Order: sequence, then structure tokens, then C-alpha cells
Amino acid sequence: LTGGIGCGKSTVAAMMREFGCHVIEADPMAHKLIEPGQAAFQEVIRAFGPEILHADGRVDRAKLGAMVFADMDKLLRLNAIVHPRVLKELERQFSEFACANSGGVAVVEAALLVEAGYVKHLDRLVVAWCKPEQQRERLQARGMSREQIEQRLAAQMPLEEKRRRADDVVDCSVSLEETHAQVERLVGKLKQL
Repeated sequence: LTGGIGCGKSTVAAMMREFGCHVIEADPMAHKLIEPGQAAFQEVIRAFGPEILHADGRVDRAKLGAMVFADMDKLLRLNAIVHPRVLKELERQFSEFACANSGGVAVVEAALLVEAGYVKHLDRLVVAWCKPEQQRERLQARGMSREQIEQRLAAQMPLEEKRRRADDVVDCSVSLEETHAQVERLVGKLKQL
């Protein structure tokens, strides 16, 4: 499950969970990997310098984000450090889930599912989407500046391209009730598959 930032993928993931899917959130997994003592922490510090650290020694994700979203080469470097480790953890969790629930539906929720190449390891691609103006309004409501919004959008594959690659889409430009109904139908379809 993917979609552009602010398009509703977390809402769709919560709904899929409600309908019995096992949802694995890849983005928090990536965040954890850059914490002190975790797999990618030292490599991220070597790549981006100690200026990305809080006084307590933890990575300041806002500083790191500002740095990498302003420079595509730096974003690619960060992704090269983090994404292979996330993929390894996803594979571990899928194996555990398959052993415990061979007939269930497991879903990976990730903003960069396609961009990171995770999609080739999955059976289907579901894309949550909304209208571009809604996406920007939602991001502004989160407190992001126009510049931050444009940097984040530029770092992601265009939403229309993700939709073209999708096996299934969920329209999040409609009411929550309508989105909920779409997700219910989608999960029913996935369970049949």
C-alpha cells in the first residue's frame, strides 16, 4: 500500500487493519533503524555528519529531512543505507506472518514502496490517492511550508505514475465513508485471492 504524502495511505492502512489485514508500517521501521544502537545509525552519521543529531545523540529527523529533501543525491544516499535493511526486516516479518496465518492478507504500508523497489517483492500494489489540491491542503494542515511540500512531492514518484502501476486504487478524495466502502471491497477481493 502506497500513495503520495498526504494522500490517505495511513487512513487506508488503518481501515485494512480493521478488516483483518496484518499491516506492516515500513516508514516507522525505517525511522527506528536510524536510532542510536540500531543497524543504520552509525552509517547515517558518517554520511550526513554529526550536525543532524539532537543534543541527546539521537538523529533529528527534521534536520535530516531538510538536508535530504533539498538534495536528491543525499536522499538517494540515505535510501541506499536504509532501504536494504527495511527490506530484510519486511521479509522477516512476512515469514513470521505466513507461518502464523497462511491464509491471511499482509500489507506493507510505505511512502516509497515503488521508488525503493520493494514492490517487486510483493504480490500486488495498492495506491491511495487524492486530488493534488487536497494533498497540498492536507500537508499545510500538518504544518508544512509550501517549500517543504514541494520538496517532499519532488522526492516521490508522481502520483499518476504510481496509479498507472497499481493493481488496485483507493480514492481518498471522497468522504471517509466512501473510502471505507472501497477498502472493504478491496479487502474482500484480496482475501479471495
